[in-house]
Amino acid sequence: MFGFTEDIKKYKQYSKKSSLVLVLTQQGLWALWCYRVSNAIYKSALPGFIKKILLVFSVLHQKGIEITTGISLPYSAQIGRAFYIGHFGNIIINANAIIGANCNISQGVTIGVSGRGNKKGVPVIGNHVYMGVNAVIAGAITIGDNAVIGANSLVIHDVPSGTTVAGVPAKVINTNNSSTYI
Repeated sequence: MFGFTEDIKKYKQYSKKSSLVLVLTQQGLWALWCYRVSNAIYKSALPGFIKKILLVFSVLHQKGIEITTGISLPYSAQIGRAFYIGHFGNIIINANAIIGANCNISQGVTIGVSGRGNKKGVPVIGNHVYMGVNAVIAGAITIGDNAVIGANSLVIHDVPSGTTVAGVPAKVINTNNSSTYI
């Protein structure tokens, strides 16, 4: 349903717990459920008036989840299937961000708007990307498929596919891809 079943399958791969236990105990899944339902409403072909009413309730529910979990997943962001939120809290994703399929995000990650002039914008993140603890990914940049963003990194330039970046500002440190992280 809306990609949520793939999210649960990914959580099950990591924890080996039942779907029921995961849904009851994992704050990341709470945030993902709210996002998936709200995003489905946002993308739906419902009549405008009905869609607006449902989105008002979605935003209120999202704010409740955000206060409870510290995870902000706006309904207009584009987040691919099998998304995994590694830990509780402080995850901020811009409403215009694009994140590919099968990505992992750790606590404290910010994906936001930055830059000036034609550099101002929001990141586009490829498939199979691992984003480490407290990473900040900002600006009109592209993160290639299978990339690894190291913990505490500030990413303000494009990241080639299949590389690992780290530092402030982040630089390519090796060509290890995300296969061992995801």
